[in-house]
Amino acid sequence: MGACDIAKLSECVGQEVMLQGWVYNRRSSGKIQFLILRDGTGFAQVVFAAGEVDADTFAACDRLTQESSVRVWGQVRADARAPGGYEVTGRRLEIIQIASPDYPISLKEHGVDFLLDHRHLWLRTPRQVAIMRIRAEVIKAIRDFLDDHDFTLVDAPIFTPNAAEGTTTLFEVSYFDEKAYLTQSGQLYNEATAMALGRVYCFGPTFRAEKSKTRRHLMEFWMVEPEMAFWDLDQTMALEEELVSFVVARVLERRRQELAVIGRDTAPLARVKPPFPRISYDEALALLHRKGLDLPWGEDLGAPHETAISEEFDRPVFVHRYPAVAKAFYMKPDPERPEVVLGADLLASEGYGEIIGGGQRIDDPELLAQRLRENGLSEEAYRWYMDLRRYGSVPHSGFGLGIERTLAWIAGLEHVRETIPFPRLLNRLRP
Repeated sequence: MGACDIAKLSECVGQEVMLQGWVYNRRSSGKIQFLILRDGTGFAQVVFAAGEVDADTFAACDRLTQESSVRVWGQVRADARAPGGYEVTGRRLEIIQIASPDYPISLKEHGVDFLLDHRHLWLRTPRQVAIMRIRAEVIKAIRDFLDDHDFTLVDAPIFTPNAAEGTTTLFEVSYFDEKAYLTQSGQLYNEATAMALGRVYCFGPTFRAEKSKTRRHLMEFWMVEPEMAFWDLDQTMALEEELVSFVVARVLERRRQELAVIGRDTAPLARVKPPFPRISYDEALALLHRKGLDLPWGEDLGAPHETAISEEFDRPVFVHRYPAVAKAFYMKPDPERPEVVLGADLLASEGYGEIIGGGQRIDDPELLAQRLRENGLSEEAYRWYMDLRRYGSVPHSGFGLGIERTLAWIAGLEHVRETIPFPRLLNRLRP
């Protein structure tokens, strides 16, 4: 008899099955042993009754500690009271290993630092399993959407010789006899591949040496970055709202059970449908002023400002045309108002802040050279990037979507530390 996944017990009612997994919990009423098993696909209750199994099997249950690994054989029956709605009447038990009795993540409350110290074990709990499954669904939905819209996946390098954005947030590494940096973004390289393939995206880890302890920041996070030749800002925002709406709908369709495990109220997610509201940076400042939050013109929005803006809308909102001084050197100025750029951030609803940043890129080689000088960046270091403007320059746009912030919003999590298997925070490099 082959092993049956706990997630497929509904297909095996009345049948004899073999489960293999780990003991999440055990209790006994004297004549009945109740084991809660987990196998990575779900949780199930297995019941061993004295008199219905041999004495050695029943006694072996008493030896089981939390996270002991086992194989069990029994018959499946429906039971609405059991975890997952199905229960297994145990017939036989095989112990693979008795786990050490000092398992750290016991079934009680623990502090966050303690849990992060034991992240390799914390991942086994139902909440963390549910979050990781939602993460996988978010990533698959993004890739499905872009693949179905004729985008080509072309991944960018992780080692880079120069900055994509601010030079103060680079992680420097030794690359043989020269300095290199861990990538902040694949965008610059994506612009090159877009000039070859038209519509592309890269997906991978990015790194920011930003000394921040907020609930929205990680030092290492994952981004999907589409880039499109011949696209403008309006086309880009339209794609973004379609993509985000598709991802949310996919999670609601396929991960209802996981959302329920983590206690997510899905009503706000059901409202995430196009079109998303769009306000200019100037309109955003006026809104903030009405709410008693002042921000000098020219400064980027901070977390409190983004939260205050998003509270005014029942779905994500675009803030577009930021001051050029607040954005990266490659952002294209608005021809009708050069002091602002043709860029937009997408702020998630419910106060979760920016999940997407993007817009049009400068396509004029002279203007790009000027912006490099204004930002103190070496034209020689960016010569290859300048070549994209010298040889067949076209209007083009793109954006970056942060997986962890998007997941935190969709799952309703308080902090991004739960959105990635092993978070890298300001003061945390282990485990």
